[in-house]
Amino acid sequence: MGGACNLASNPQLLLQVSIICSITLISFGLAASASAKLHFQEVRVLREIGKKLGKKDWDFSKDPCSGEGNWSILDERKGFENSVTCDCSFNNNSSCHLVSIALKSQNLSGIIPPEFSKFRYLKQLDLSRNLFTGVIPPQWGALRLEEFSVMGNRLSGPFPKVLTNMTTLRNLSIEGNHFSGPIPPEIGRLVNLQKLVLSSNALTGNLPAELGKLFNLTDMRINDNNFSGKLPTFIGKWTKVQKLHIQGTSLKGPIPSSIASLTKLSDLRISDLTGRGSPFPPLSDMESMKTLILRNCLIHGEIPEYVGQMEKLKHLDVSFNNLRGEIPSTFIQLARIDFLYLTGNKLTGSVPPWLLERNKNVDLSYNNFTWQSSSPDECSRGSVNIVESFSPSTIKSSKAHSCLKQNFPCSASRNQQHYSLHINCGGNEITVDGNTTYQDDKEPRGASMFYSHPSQEWAFSSTGNFMDDGSEADGYTKTNKSAISNVSATVAQLYTTARVSPLSLTYYGLCLMNGNYTVKLHFAEIIFTNDSSLASLGKRIFDVYIQGNLVLKDFNIEDEAGGVAMPLVKTFIAAVTHHTLKIRLYWAGRGTTGIPLRGIYGPLISAISVDPNFKPPSNGSKRNVAIIVTGAVAGAIFLAFLVLGVMWRNGCLCGKAAADKELKGLDLQTGLFTLRQMKAATNNFDAENKVGEGGFGSVYKGSLSDGTVIAVKLLSSKSKQGNREFVNEIGMISALQHPNPCRVVWMLSWRKPINACVRVHEKQLPVPCSIWYFFLVILS
Repeated sequence: MGGACNLASNPQLLLQVSIICSITLISFGLAASASAKLHFQEVRVLREIGKKLGKKDWDFSKDPCSGEGNWSILDERKGFENSVTCDCSFNNNSSCHLVSIALKSQNLSGIIPPEFSKFRYLKQLDLSRNLFTGVIPPQWGALRLEEFSVMGNRLSGPFPKVLTNMTTLRNLSIEGNHFSGPIPPEIGRLVNLQKLVLSSNALTGNLPAELGKLFNLTDMRINDNNFSGKLPTFIGKWTKVQKLHIQGTSLKGPIPSSIASLTKLSDLRISDLTGRGSPFPPLSDMESMKTLILRNCLIHGEIPEYVGQMEKLKHLDVSFNNLRGEIPSTFIQLARIDFLYLTGNKLTGSVPPWLLERNKNVDLSYNNFTWQSSSPDECSRGSVNIVESFSPSTIKSSKAHSCLKQNFPCSASRNQQHYSLHINCGGNEITVDGNTTYQDDKEPRGASMFYSHPSQEWAFSSTGNFMDDGSEADGYTKTNKSAISNVSATVAQLYTTARVSPLSLTYYGLCLMNGNYTVKLHFAEIIFTNDSSLASLGKRIFDVYIQGNLVLKDFNIEDEAGGVAMPLVKTFIAAVTHHTLKIRLYWAGRGTTGIPLRGIYGPLISAISVDPNFKPPSNGSKRNVAIIVTGAVAGAIFLAFLVLGVMWRNGCLCGKAAADKELKGLDLQTGLFTLRQMKAATNNFDAENKVGEGGFGSVYKGSLSDGTVIAVKLLSSKSKQGNREFVNEIGMISALQHPNPCRVVWMLSWRKPINACVRVHEKQLPVPCSIWYFFLVILS
């Protein structure tokens, strides 16, 4: 007891004893762990799986749980992982069981082995970014997995209902496969789910109400599917959610007001809704918001002031809505903002000077701001894009560049206008087929970028940054590293480079002559591959607009071309009416975004060619255009006067008004007949019906449709008598007294246009050019 008291009274000695005891216990534990091995049945299952997967790098001469051999490989390749993890605490640290297997980005193919179901203690299974086909094995229903991912494979079939039996699941990702059909209501069983990623499949139908039972969700992503119905109100039940992605889903708006309950949100992305619009959603209580994307969501009204008070906000995108009003004054408080996209709205008021001075990416293009004397005179090539952002009626300065005005009007004179355009997107200037030069397009930036080519013949506006790629400097031009098929070496140069965009890319053909043009857009998928690697699983989908008209919807280059690195030319006819051609490529949230790596998606274009459908100025000289046009107009006017003069001299332009005035002096019962009726009555003025001829022309016997017998006098084009004599004769006949009375009951005056008169003369009908007169006499 005394020794114990002495030990207690000596802290230094007590510390030494404690350290010795701890080292002894750790050594004993390590020794026990080192001696523990993976259960022999699980070793056998691993061998079966390895054989089916072709895993030749698994070294079974070493126990998988020993920490030796290559059972856990570290690799510098991003996304790659090859590891087997054991828990050796069973049977007093004498036995081990597999609890985690990760086989990521290893180009594994074939069907997923059902033998994984024999690992009763398995909690984590990651088979992402491989080439597995088929379905999730139905034998897996008994697994007690907590985390499971098959992201980025070729699995197909209906939504794998077997997964809904794994009620222990906390994280589930089936992103980037080919699963189709509706989400089953059994999804509601997975009440422990914290992360659910269903993006980039072919899922359809309404979102089942049972999803509202997943109260523990913190991460929910359903991008790039083909759902139907409205964005449901039950999303308001996910009160723990921090990340919510609903982009390119085909769902209808509006954004439900129940979203206000999601106060823990830090990453909200909703885009490309259809249906009915709505005001800005209620997000005022979301103090943790870092990324807020509400793009093309049919939002109208003003941007709330509280958005500028989101202190943690780094990325704000409310582009392509119907937002009005001014930029909130509170936006000056967004000190952490890196990307601000207000593109494609109807915002008004002045552009705050502080917004133009910040060294951040800001895109204000395509709005209706008021230009002031302090506003910029040109579209700079910095990090602020203001192309087409000002109302033309407010720009008073003659120094203001036309790029600031809506529709980018042409300020050049006619002899400075162009009639063709060729661009090698993302590459150097090249000459194709010996005579067509494609101008260079090498500007590397594009987050909020306006670029005007030195030739002043074209420009582009680029909006957006590639999300989640972990890069601080995105690349907006790409180079092909594989051979282009089915074209000559010179043409293949067009497809060795391309310009890409994560959101919106608009090319402008500037100061083009008005008229119809043939627009050819050149594409080739040069980032994804057609081999057995992960890069072959990518799916690029985007939309194309020309002159504001949607010409390609959900366009997939690889599918249209029949493979990757295959040239594809899409041809369109475009009408240029105000000297500007606009070609816009837009990402509507469709396609994969994480294959082979995060941040690979969006529009891609290799080259653009624009050629006139009209004969351009001779010898390519634009100086003669005005002279040619003026001469043509003057010649046409002179010719018109000459023709009219000849026709007037020949009596072809005799006025109907004068004749009508004289005819009104007669007390006649008059009516109107067509030439067709007269032809029918006289059998097309048949010679057999001709009963006489006078100074005015021939007289024909005829019969009306009611049987009335008539005589028709047709004024001849050769008659030298005028309207006065014609009227006098009508008057004389009407006053005629006879035992068999004849009376004029109808008179017809009918005019034909000059071009019709010419045709009449070609048919040798005896009628004057512009007026035919008939008078009809009933023979009783």
